[in-house]
Amino acid sequence: MTDLKTSLSEAVGAAFAAEGVDKALARVTASDRPDLADFQSNGALAAAKALKANPRELAAKVAERLAADPRLASVEVAGPGFINMKLSNAALAQRAAEVAADEELAGASRVEPRKVVIDYGGPNVAKPMHVGHLRSAIIGESLKRLFRLRGDEVVGDAHFGDWGFQMGLLITACGDEGLADAFMAEGDGPFPAETPVTLADLDRLYPLAAGKAKEDPAFRDRARKATAELQGGRPGYRALWRHFVAVSREALKREYDDLSVDFDLWNGESDADPLMDEMIADLKAKGLLVEDDGAQVVHVARDGETRKKKLADGSVIEAPSPPPLLVISSEGSAMYGTTDLATILDRKKSIGPDLILYVVDERQAEHFEQVFRAAYLAGYAPEKSLEHLGFGTMNGADGKPFKTRAGGVLKLRDLIDQATEKARERLHEAKLGDDLPAEEFEDIAHKVAVAALKFSDLSNNRTTSYVFDLDRFMSFEGKTGPYLLYQAVRVKSLLRKAAEQGVALAPIVIEEAAERDLALTLDAFDAATADAYDKRSPNLIAEHAYRLAQSFSKFYAACPILVAPDDATKGSRLALAAATLHQLETALRLLGIETPERM
Repeated sequence: MTDLKTSLSEAVGAAFAAEGVDKALARVTASDRPDLADFQSNGALAAAKALKANPRELAAKVAERLAADPRLASVEVAGPGFINMKLSNAALAQRAAEVAADEELAGASRVEPRKVVIDYGGPNVAKPMHVGHLRSAIIGESLKRLFRLRGDEVVGDAHFGDWGFQMGLLITACGDEGLADAFMAEGDGPFPAETPVTLADLDRLYPLAAGKAKEDPAFRDRARKATAELQGGRPGYRALWRHFVAVSREALKREYDDLSVDFDLWNGESDADPLMDEMIADLKAKGLLVEDDGAQVVHVARDGETRKKKLADGSVIEAPSPPPLLVISSEGSAMYGTTDLATILDRKKSIGPDLILYVVDERQAEHFEQVFRAAYLAGYAPEKSLEHLGFGTMNGADGKPFKTRAGGVLKLRDLIDQATEKARERLHEAKLGDDLPAEEFEDIAHKVAVAALKFSDLSNNRTTSYVFDLDRFMSFEGKTGPYLLYQAVRVKSLLRKAAEQGVALAPIVIEEAAERDLALTLDAFDAATADAYDKRSPNLIAEHAYRLAQSFSKFYAACPILVAPDDATKGSRLALAAATLHQLETALRLLGIETPERM
């Protein structure tokens, strides 16, 4: 099933071609003046310029060819050569019926599915998740769902940070505090099966160790040595590290589950470690790995790509841009970029993806440019098969990254709890759910909280930053997640009442302006998903969901359903309502938002 904009583009393209004009110019868009037309094509202006012809005359010839199209109630030429098209009620009714019957949303799928890996986790083991992890999680989850809807085979990977310097810091701190003496011993063990640390221990120790490393060079050197020994396979350190990972992942999974975020692979940087020696040898054999001041790097800048770099003495030199990828540090440790590069090689061997998407903070852009270029040079991925989908920050009222009132980083657990408490307050204020069992009310409050958090984020273009305002995001009015949930629940209530009254679905008939508007909005879903997919932009799905809710609200007010004058009208409007609910819930699920049955 093809959406109306696409099918009209094909018809207008054929009419252009019949006039000797490139049909690629026959682009059809939603009308700028919906009071005058449903769709328009401005292609005659560009075509006439290329042909040195009169654009209005060319538009008139194209319009004449389109006049016989049974889907069009009218075709008119406006201004200097705009072609305005208004659909017939019958065409809109037929398209609405197709949308209503498309339970699997086949119209939204791609033609040629691909294998896609989406890397959208990234929290560090042994550190609690904070608000900075929110955007990666919910944008990545939405993209995973969108890509699956479009027909791709998608693998979501958490890709935890569990192999870098922070592990050496924690091992050293545990040893200094006497928390893990048994694991500090040399040799093969055995080592205790019971964890010597809790999540609270790790939460306390990491910031202390990180701060001490900045002030105490000796501590920093010991932590670097511990990192190298961990990565080199020292048994006691490996055993202690496994406890760090197990304790941390249990908490991480719980918080991701609260956000309805899930991964197919709960891998960490460490999972690429078995390939490290092979990769290092391969990079050396290909002449890509070179020594640089005691470290080993891959030069990724192309000839002539330089930038001005200021040295410590104040002098300025021309340096490669982007800088070389640091693979092995002077202490012998694998670096952040090393594990990312090895992970690409691992994914090539184990999955064979056509595309890998990295949903990571925009501030990591240079890092990914380095890693991607190194991967292309080494032959670990085809050109343009690696994409960094950067995003902006979630800010406070001061325009800076969101903090607690005390100025610290807000933990994600605390944010979820704050949102849930605010949802309870708003539900009680609106007299929603007060008569429901406590367990069901809590489930609704949680869904409202998640909807508020996710929609407030995903309704923004991912590349932009936005100001976090929980009071505004939690409103049941305006462009918010709770408003959309309310609209979905209202349709569910309507369908239950219709069933109780014996009102059955009937063939869709379009007559009223509000029915036309709702049918056109339903038709726009396929285009919205295609555009969101191509641009990797979930905000386009959020925008469609909001427009759909608005269109339904206008339809609901203008076109009575259960008190319509006859059964055919009742059934037709009920069918439009059911189609709206299915599409609205689908759009919300693509955003990772689940709707309750009632409020």
